[in-house]
Amino acid sequence: MKKKPLHRISSLLAATVLGLFLLTGCAGKSTEAVQAQEDADTIQVYLWSNSLYEKYAPYVQAKLPDVNIEFIVGNNDLDFYKFLQENGGLPDIITCCRFSLHDAAPLKDSLMDLATTNEAGAVYNTYLNSFKNEDGSVNWLPVCADAHGFVVNRGLFEEYGIPLPTDYASFAAACKAFDEAGIRGFTADYLYDYTCAETLQGLSATELKSTEGRKWRTAYSYPASTARVGLDDTVWPGAFERMEQFIQDTGLTAADLELNYDDVTGMFGKGELAMYFGSSAGVQMFREQGIDATFLPFFNQNGEKWLMTTPYFQVALNRDLEQDAARREKAMQVLRVMLSEGAQEQILADGQDLLSYSQNVSYHLTDTMKDVRSVVEENHMFIRIASNDFFAISQDVVSKMIAGEYDAGQAYRAFNARLLTEETPDTSDIVLTSETAYSNVFHKNGGNASFSVMANTLRGLYGTDVLIAPASSFTGSVLQADYTQTTARAMIMPNGLMSYRRTMTGAELKDTVRAFVEGCEGGFTPFNRGSLPVVSGMAVQVQENDGSYTLTGITRGGQPLQDDDTVTVTCLATEKQMAPLLQDESRAFERGEATVKDAWSEALSGGSVTLAAPESYITFGGVMRCGRY
Repeated sequence: MKKKPLHRISSLLAATVLGLFLLTGCAGKSTEAVQAQEDADTIQVYLWSNSLYEKYAPYVQAKLPDVNIEFIVGNNDLDFYKFLQENGGLPDIITCCRFSLHDAAPLKDSLMDLATTNEAGAVYNTYLNSFKNEDGSVNWLPVCADAHGFVVNRGLFEEYGIPLPTDYASFAAACKAFDEAGIRGFTADYLYDYTCAETLQGLSATELKSTEGRKWRTAYSYPASTARVGLDDTVWPGAFERMEQFIQDTGLTAADLELNYDDVTGMFGKGELAMYFGSSAGVQMFREQGIDATFLPFFNQNGEKWLMTTPYFQVALNRDLEQDAARREKAMQVLRVMLSEGAQEQILADGQDLLSYSQNVSYHLTDTMKDVRSVVEENHMFIRIASNDFFAISQDVVSKMIAGEYDAGQAYRAFNARLLTEETPDTSDIVLTSETAYSNVFHKNGGNASFSVMANTLRGLYGTDVLIAPASSFTGSVLQADYTQTTARAMIMPNGLMSYRRTMTGAELKDTVRAFVEGCEGGFTPFNRGSLPVVSGMAVQVQENDGSYTLTGITRGGQPLQDDDTVTVTCLATEKQMAPLLQDESRAFERGEATVKDAWSEALSGGSVTLAAPESYITFGGVMRCGRY
């Protein structure tokens, strides 16, 4: 599909529409009072991934039917939340997967201290220590762990008579034996920063969890310090020596730096690779393909075994909740459910094991994890150091070690120097300015103003009569702020949002909107008001019935949509969300070549974006009496 030029909305027109929005009777004091009450009653939860919108968010809402929760897909980036904080848009509850106390330090004073809560008390101390600030406060709590270690083709070991590794020496011996047999013993997707970072840390988990290791980690993450903290000279030199030995024992070379995940799993599936570094989910994936796979931990050279773990996400609460006892209690109710065993089960892929950091949640270990049961029971689940610095520098330094450009000493010195280098301030040009801050709370009569701004603006970008988008498409507030390319790009949901376009009749449009509002088999079904779709170029009337929704009407330009009308329609959705609507080949949609995020970025780069004004796009249980907020 050819991308349409952005139809610029003039500042004068935007101001005129906004003025009408403020002066119209629909925005009178009674409406303002109703919306203020809705704001007070709503607890906003920002999810780091669209995948949590499918099972996890509906589960949490179902467990708290009397709490109005609005789930918004944010970004897996603490810089995103720093921008919201700086511009008055920090939500009630934050989740983030790619996390470190080091990167979270600027948010500390804006977040609740959870140290004395039952929820923090339930986290095993060995893990809670990774989240404690130097003053003993705790702002972030981890949910269940995604375990990373070695996915192993046990059948291949048996075929060649090579013993399964039980320690580092036997692991290295196995790599050598497979190499002599013409099969690769081990490799991984070292194209990615997280594989480089986690291998470096996993091989030295024992040392990084020692007293000296915890001392360094606390200093590195200390939020009150503005000084750059490099590597210590006690723990880290040895870590690079172990990495150097690992590279030699596994035969890693520069060619491995070109391997992505599909390359590695492809080799493993063909029997060309005995072991790779990955998630425990890979074991079940290959067993379903008939491969006898198992999971093994990192073997540290002192004999200890460790699993590298990544919390599926960390969660924190906005300190502003403490100003309102009722809202704080609601948020704590939401937090309890989010950390509950039932909710954590909704996060996992089918067949994956539940490994929780909390004493309140039972381990669910399947046969895929039987070879690491003792590691889990000993609480040897190392939580990775995951600051932006560590990811970027690990990729650079470990890659150069694998390529033979650095030995252990050179790698240590280069890594340390990079950590001590002062950050360069973001001097990016401003690509978008919003003169007005819009609410991102869903209001029963009107919808979500911030989402409406985005939908109306994107309707101009795509040059379409009507635009329909799931609520998860946009990442929250349109703030009164200047946006750089990075911060403006983050306004679009990060997980593969695409555009789908076709011309259809009014009758077909009704069917399409109904699929978004009422849900459809194989697609997404709204589970609360805030999860209802956003529309532009039309308005919808909806009937609510105990958590389910029925489309009762559509108007365009204040007039009912007629079945024989002809309308160009653009749907924004992920491939999975759109799948049910693509099954009817007689009503084929044309998919855009670029993701919505990339199309948005290109328009921003061209300087052709002016935000459109919001409109009232949804009402419940009656005919709309007003066309604007």
